[in-house]
Amino acid sequence: MFGNLFDEDDSSVSYNQYGKGKKSKTKALEPPAPRQFTNLSGIKNQGGTCYLNSLLQTLHFTPEFREALFSLGPEELGSLEEKDKPDAKVRIIPLQLQRLFAQLLLLDQEAASTADLTDSFGWTSNEEMRQHDVQELNRILFSALETSLAGTSGHDLINRLYHGTIVNQIVCKECKNVSEKQEDFLDLTVAVRNVSGLEDALWNMYIEEEVFDCDNLYQCGTCDRLVKAAKSAKLRKLPPFLTVSLLRFNFDFVKCERYKETGCYTFPLRINLKPFCEQGELDDLEYMYDLFSVIIHKGGCYGGHYHAYIKDVDHLGNWQFQEEKSKPDVNSKDLQNAKEIDDPLMILKAILLQEESNLIPVDLLGQKLVKKIGISWNKKYGKQCGPLRKFLQLHSQIFLLSSDGSTVSLLKNCAPQAESSIQRSNPQIFKALTSESPALNDRTSCPHWFDINDSKVQPIKEKDIEQQFQGKESAYMLFYRKSQLQRPPEARANPRYRVPYHLLKEMDAANIELQRKRAEYDSTNNNFELHLHVGPHYHFFNGALHPVSQTESVWDLTFDKRKTLGDLRQSIFQLLDFWEGDMVLSIAKCLPAGLHVYQTLHGDDLTLGEIEIADEEDIFVWNGVEVGGIQIPTGSDCEPLLLNVLRLARSSNGAKCQQLTESPQVFPSNAEVGSVFPALAIPAGVVFISSAECSDEEGWTAIPPEDWRKTFREQGLRNGSAILIQDSSSDSNSFLTKQGECITSVNETNWIQVKNLCQLESEEEQVKIPATANTVVFDIRIKAIKELKLMKELAEHSCLRPIDRDGKLLRPVPDTCTVKEAELKMGSPLGLCPGKAPTSSQLFLFFAVGSDLQPGTEMEVTVEETVSVRDCLQIMLEKSGLPGDTWHLRKMDWCCEAGEPLCEEDATLKELMVCSGDTLLLIEGKLPPPGFLTVPIWWYQPCGPAEQWRSHQDQTSCPPSQGRVWGATTAQGAPGEAHAELSLRYVGDIEISEDTTLVELKSQAMTLPSFSEVFVPSPAFLRAWTMEGKCPGRLLRISQQQLRDYKLGRRTEICLEPLQKEENLGPQDVLLRTRMRLPGVRAYGPPVDLVWDTTRGWTAASLRRRVADFCCLPVEKIEIAKYFPEKFEWLPVSSWSQQLTKRKKKKKQDNLQGAPYYLKDGDTIGIKNLMLEDDGDFSTVRDDSGKEKQKQLALGRKSSQEAPRLQSSGTVSGAEASGRPPRPEASLSIHVGSFR
Repeated sequence: MFGNLFDEDDSSVSYNQYGKGKKSKTKALEPPAPRQFTNLSGIKNQGGTCYLNSLLQTLHFTPEFREALFSLGPEELGSLEEKDKPDAKVRIIPLQLQRLFAQLLLLDQEAASTADLTDSFGWTSNEEMRQHDVQELNRILFSALETSLAGTSGHDLINRLYHGTIVNQIVCKECKNVSEKQEDFLDLTVAVRNVSGLEDALWNMYIEEEVFDCDNLYQCGTCDRLVKAAKSAKLRKLPPFLTVSLLRFNFDFVKCERYKETGCYTFPLRINLKPFCEQGELDDLEYMYDLFSVIIHKGGCYGGHYHAYIKDVDHLGNWQFQEEKSKPDVNSKDLQNAKEIDDPLMILKAILLQEESNLIPVDLLGQKLVKKIGISWNKKYGKQCGPLRKFLQLHSQIFLLSSDGSTVSLLKNCAPQAESSIQRSNPQIFKALTSESPALNDRTSCPHWFDINDSKVQPIKEKDIEQQFQGKESAYMLFYRKSQLQRPPEARANPRYRVPYHLLKEMDAANIELQRKRAEYDSTNNNFELHLHVGPHYHFFNGALHPVSQTESVWDLTFDKRKTLGDLRQSIFQLLDFWEGDMVLSIAKCLPAGLHVYQTLHGDDLTLGEIEIADEEDIFVWNGVEVGGIQIPTGSDCEPLLLNVLRLARSSNGAKCQQLTESPQVFPSNAEVGSVFPALAIPAGVVFISSAECSDEEGWTAIPPEDWRKTFREQGLRNGSAILIQDSSSDSNSFLTKQGECITSVNETNWIQVKNLCQLESEEEQVKIPATANTVVFDIRIKAIKELKLMKELAEHSCLRPIDRDGKLLRPVPDTCTVKEAELKMGSPLGLCPGKAPTSSQLFLFFAVGSDLQPGTEMEVTVEETVSVRDCLQIMLEKSGLPGDTWHLRKMDWCCEAGEPLCEEDATLKELMVCSGDTLLLIEGKLPPPGFLTVPIWWYQPCGPAEQWRSHQDQTSCPPSQGRVWGATTAQGAPGEAHAELSLRYVGDIEISEDTTLVELKSQAMTLPSFSEVFVPSPAFLRAWTMEGKCPGRLLRISQQQLRDYKLGRRTEICLEPLQKEENLGPQDVLLRTRMRLPGVRAYGPPVDLVWDTTRGWTAASLRRRVADFCCLPVEKIEIAKYFPEKFEWLPVSSWSQQLTKRKKKKKQDNLQGAPYYLKDGDTIGIKNLMLEDDGDFSTVRDDSGKEKQKQLALGRKSSQEAPRLQSSGTVSGAEASGRPPRPEASLSIHVGSFR
């Protein structure tokens, strides 16, 4: 806010007493930037409104919604001009939304503002800075629109476009009676957890049935008794636009915190909803929906950023990538022939003849003209023919322009004549003009997708959508439209289609005003003032130039900086008609001593901008040799300094008295300090300079005689500096001891604090160095070394580094920078540290080992920006003392986590956009070549009686592994007992192509040296799991599937489990670990694998039947429960659906994949034989002890959380400061007016 408040400009302190002085020029306010190459407008972020921007852009690119809103005129909505009238009924929200959509369509600006719209919501600035959930906003905005449009023809707009119905049915198995309940929806909310994708989630919701049988029967109203029944849900009515909200955020009841689901969740570009609907006689096309918008969330559950991938249905934007922007569509020979056409009528006729109906929007006609001849209408014909629309109106005998000026066509009687005449006169040019390039045809046939991220709009390809299936940046809302919804031809590439006339008029007037402001700003921005100092009206004395005539010495000239130096010279010749001979132009500057000339300007063909002439520049006009017969010194080395010289005054009788006299004296800055004595006619004496800051009564420092040969500049003297001269006949201490105070002109607010961090003892730990915005960092460092009284050797081997609020040292500041260029604030602390600051071609980097970055563990290194990634890695390894070459570098991302690896080892850091101050992480493991994966392999062996494969050399003993070994109890392992613990042993890494199959991965893993300890007959005797949190996670089923299809990622680890026999699991098979409960001892037998075919559903009844068959027991004589090892709890499966169906408000389905079981491969299922033990307890002794430990840990956490509350409100505990507490959530609301 106060960036330039304390900055100083040297010109502002110049004593320009010659001429008219410098006028303060108000800089014109820059108008909004025009649209970029995509020709689409973004929306400005008001601070935290990215969620609003994404939803508004989605609604804007829903043409049916936009046009339905446009169809409501002022007679129904009122007018914004009347909103402040007491009796007017103005529906402000739809009016502001109409206006915003018109701006996005027609206003030539890079980004529109939502300030007026959010004001109509009743939001304050605080609300605009808060982050909210876009799914919540979608429902609230629709509700506000329905309320606002009540009583108008658009009262059913939301209902007509987005409303659908779901029917829930319960069918009695005995009497076939159907009990149903219908629900309305505006958006479908689908699960993400433990679901592979959208179609899988819809299958679980609308295909799977919940069966009521056994001990979970249904009370039928018709039969009047408990009967078997089936519960299901179907989509009854589908809306034209289907909105799908993904439940990415869940709550972990163990950790008592929210988290975001970042796993892979696929969704199709086109989906057939017929399987999920009530069967009807409608055509299949009625159920087909196309994806047209994806709102994406990047971040976590307590904050992040939204943007949207949107399909441009009407082709309003220019779907052209950066590398294609400047490519012409026709070959160079045809383009040359086309440019030879001077008649614009011939070109426009040829373009219109390509259209089937000869009808085209005028805006699109201009775009096609650029594609054909490679230059715009305004540049080619604007001067001679005027604007394109005006040209079409003037030739009404050939062109038919619509009433609103949006479309144009050829008159019917002119079309065949035009085609034959062009083809007859110029056949080659006609062929060039009427040919379409393959690239253009490809662009028009492909779906036009754009990434709209607040103000930025970038084209993307359809395949880029797959990148949003998973990760911290992933899809959050999906928007589908019916495939049968077709847009009219006149809407294609026509942003004016169906826009109300009053909005068209308003936008056209706004565009004219924008063009005027841009032209005015361009003129103001390119014109600057020059002050011409005419040489013949100056004379040289006392070391500087001074004017002879106060009125004729300086001429003010306003000039365009886009013109050349030669143009400026010619203008000055015309202005100074009396000039004779050569004219030399030199940069000058008005200093306190007078006018001084610096460098001479050369290069008459260069523009003033290229020469870097600044606004309000002083130009000295002379012959380049002398002024008034005196050859004048030029350049910055001999810049004159105006010094205040203090001497002891003399009384009337010639005796010296104890009073000072001050007189200004001018000396060249490159003159020696000793030259002051002959200039003042003093044979010898002592020279004192004023201290920058004095801590005692001595405010002057004597310059030793050996330093008299140094220049005034080397002594740090500037304009206005004071020096005290005392001749040798005086007592050197007589004056100094009687002066009570030192003389200083230092402004107390203009200083930089420097702390001594060189590990050298000094009298003071920190000093304050006077500085301004233009003070060079080198000068601050040298003065700090002097005032800290440190060794002079530090001048060559030290640097200054900013210190942040946490006390961390940031990257060094280059010596050549000024305080302003280094972005240092006055009063900010700097650390004086050993080591040189990096040069302009070097990078100062932080680096650390591993991805878990802890405060204080970072190391530092300075490298050339042209160094390769490989060399940089080697330098960091040497500095950290790490052996080997199995390491790679990753750049820390914005979440302070390990980001993508720097894969191109031969690329330079500059090419990879690594900047000074960045943090790189040394990660163990060598990066594989492109298309390859380095996969760590683990041996997964459940210990216990079921352990089968031992070393074929010794069947009775297993030799210890040379690698890492983990022992853990997991969800795939057994619950609690010692023999139930699983063993994970690291066996090595393999490098394998992503195109290889799973069976080839197993075969390559068997070649690792550690596999010699075990005997595995073939890869078919191995089961593969991914590793998740040091435990087996996802089961990899299909052996012939490529690894690329599994989407493993670069950090995936695989564990292999030995099998007793070959295994070939199908897509619907689920692998479970079953354990039979031992009666009377609260323990379980060894785990036994069970394969459950879920083709008929994931129901509890189906699982109980499969377990009963597997155990050879009756279904009614067993109880089963799923084990949750992280909670040390067992959840019975037998009677769960009856408990859930009693909760009327929450629809549940008998699906063990969902809550509360989340059943998956590798889960442990406990089995109890009711004939031996009929109590309901599934727990073990180890479970009791595990729960007790968790309870103690929870109490400890609670105590640590309550401790800061007992402290005073003015203090913050270390734990509280180190963590990042989630911000409190605030409710979102939109206030709808009462149409006063």
